[in-house]
Amino acid sequence: MATIKEPDFIQSVADALQFISYYHPVDYIEHLGRAYEREQNPAAKDAIAQILTNSRMCAEGKRPICQDTGIVNMFLKVGMDVRWDTKRSLADMINEGVRRAYDHPDNRLRASVVDDPLFARKNTKDNSPAVFHVELVPGSEVEVTVAAKGGGSENKSKFVMLNPSDSIVDWVLKTVPTMGAGWCPPGMLGLGVGGTAEKAMLLAKEALMDPIDMHELLARGPQDKAEELRIELYEKVNQLGIGAQGLGGLTTVLDVKLKLYPTHAASKPVAMIPNCAATRHAHFVLDGSGPAVLEPPSLDHWPKVTWTAGSSSRRVNLDALTRAEVQSWKPGETLLLNGRMLTGRDAAHKRIADLYASGQGLPDGVDFTNRVIYYVGPVDPVRDEVVGPAGPTTATRMDKFTDMMLEKTGLIAMVGKSERGPVAIEAIRKHRAAYLMAVGGAAYLVSKAIKAARVVAFGDLGMEAIYEFEVRDMPVTVAVDAEGTSVHATAPAAWSEKIRTLGIPVRVA
Repeated sequence: MATIKEPDFIQSVADALQFISYYHPVDYIEHLGRAYEREQNPAAKDAIAQILTNSRMCAEGKRPICQDTGIVNMFLKVGMDVRWDTKRSLADMINEGVRRAYDHPDNRLRASVVDDPLFARKNTKDNSPAVFHVELVPGSEVEVTVAAKGGGSENKSKFVMLNPSDSIVDWVLKTVPTMGAGWCPPGMLGLGVGGTAEKAMLLAKEALMDPIDMHELLARGPQDKAEELRIELYEKVNQLGIGAQGLGGLTTVLDVKLKLYPTHAASKPVAMIPNCAATRHAHFVLDGSGPAVLEPPSLDHWPKVTWTAGSSSRRVNLDALTRAEVQSWKPGETLLLNGRMLTGRDAAHKRIADLYASGQGLPDGVDFTNRVIYYVGPVDPVRDEVVGPAGPTTATRMDKFTDMMLEKTGLIAMVGKSERGPVAIEAIRKHRAAYLMAVGGAAYLVSKAIKAARVVAFGDLGMEAIYEFEVRDMPVTVAVDAEGTSVHATAPAAWSEKIRTLGIPVRVA
């Protein structure tokens, strides 16, 4: 009978969460490196280069891969012969490990969890509580899988109750395009099929914890119908041409994972959950001998890719920006931003809207006239940083505020990740503004372009406060121009057609 001591369990959870914040799984890096080598769309190749460069920087600097350090998910298999040396509940021990990890002085992680979810939505300040699932199994060990799931990918989770005769392939191919790029492809799709509604969702999340092995599967060939389905979905999803960050290209998914469970004869529950470019999970086993030790991956696993700005990139002086210059930007053009910009995301936009509704207007010190806003919630800085990792958040959540911001504040451009919806695009077209896309999954790389940062309003909102950043050569792509043309609509359509008509293979093997 093994005895698991409270300090060992808590330390193992905390150490694992720190570990996954800055180390990508090696299987992801190797598959992404292969996708980079064969990508033919320059914009998508540039985005993958940023993700790979960011990943190596994080491994070396031990700072978060993404500013969204996720909500903690845990899967535990607890041996029935295990004895616990603690007076705390399992939930209390897990959440203490989360607190220690997210408040680590050398690598502070962003606290994103709010309570309650419906009314107050007040940040818990330490990213607790975690979401965890326990299975009792024979034996005297505790197996733990720890993951940190970002909001951008979690928000794209899908579920359907199909008829038994309905095609899963058809549903996936119909559904993936509706997910946009907010889940930060290239990533993985986890599919859970069977059981009941809640079981299918759990299966899909668990599937994302499995090793990425599509390269090996393609090399050896499928051995059963489940593997045949994985390959079919992998190839057909990539043929959609969505590509890295939704910019069009050959690789939208690196792998499709699948877990099955018996179900009612009248049912076919299907869940699909994506994992993003900041995929984070680790596995460890406790046997009573002490805390778990995770072995850091060798940097030799990372491909020799270093992102640099292309020679055709246009430098923009944000401090002298005019509407005329914004209206000269072309869809797909790469810009390097220099100067001062303001930030703001969900909570700040809601507060600004409420201020205008009450007749108060913007708070003192906040002036958006002829300026750019960056949708971001940065990680707190450590050591000599001016700001922690500060990648973009999903822009579509700000769509309903876009017309108000462009009409009332003098704002002329926005920076975020992924596509904009029709409401925002129409507002951009009407006000002759622009939307610029930064790469999701390159938060540490982006933060190196930020040379100064200060809070200018709504400091009580924490990471959702309005900051002023001073940036130098921050890379962005013109995603929606002043005419309302969106590259997230035009590029995937063009690349899907190229793949189809030219017979371009979409395999990473």
